[in-house]
Amino acid sequence: MNVLEQWTARVCAELGVDPALLDRDAILDMTKDVAHGVARPAAPLTAYLLGLAQGAGTAPPDALARISALAEAWPEE
Repeated sequence: MNVLEQWTARVCAELGVDPALLDRDAILDMTKDVAHGVARPAAPLTAYLLGLAQGAGTAPPDALARISALAEAWPEE
């Protein structure tokens, strides 16, 4: 188990989250798209907002893909 897997398992345990619900690679891809397409600080903020929406039950099933598409279409400065 690498450090990322260890960290993820530990945080899931701490927060009472079932690790089976986590699609780590999809989330990392989405945050990469946001960091490179919008701004680096937008990546963790977006992940947090997605978590809030998931917890509230308001995130659409294709939320990761929709956020990535928004980031990829974001106008360059």
